[in-house]
Amino acid sequence: DGLYVQQVKVNAKEAFSGDVWQWHYDFATHHGEDGVPEPLALNLHVLLDEVNEFNGPIVFIRGSHRRGAAPATLDTETTSYPLWVVDDATVAGLVDEGGLVAAKGPPGTVLIFGDTLVHGSSINMTPWPRTIFSLILNPVANALTRHRRPDHQHHRDLTPVEPLPDDCLLAAEAG
Repeated sequence: DGLYVQQVKVNAKEAFSGDVWQWHYDFATHHGEDGVPEPLALNLHVLLDEVNEFNGPIVFIRGSHRRGAAPATLDTETTSYPLWVVDDATVAGLVDEGGLVAAKGPPGTVLIFGDTLVHGSSINMTPWPRTIFSLILNPVANALTRHRRPDHQHHRDLTPVEPLPDDCLLAAEAG
């Protein structure tokens, strides 16, 4: 069974700005809004800027994905975007068990994580931007069953991604 591109976006936190992203895991939104049946999607993030502990890195709760889907509620008031969030008591318990890890690194660093890993990020208080390219892939057999959100938030084209030949960049350069 192939994988389709569920979402592509650039997550930018400009210098001295950028919204907070509350504690959440992506499957809560994928299931609650889009009707995705199972938490099988994978996130692939590429850091486009240097990300450090000060400019709003994504912070993960280590091992939270092993606990399955945490209880989540739809928050439509805290920020300018609706998000299925995990409550403070659940976050505190998960942090006690697994601790926190901030995703830091130079441009080009790749992060791959599953749909139930709890994460969030704070505002960017620094003079340095923090930009991340994000690609979410999901099995075609696990595709959305509802269309509440616009296409740019969950693509409706379920065409499986096809791999390119190993020498595709060399062939293009030679041509």
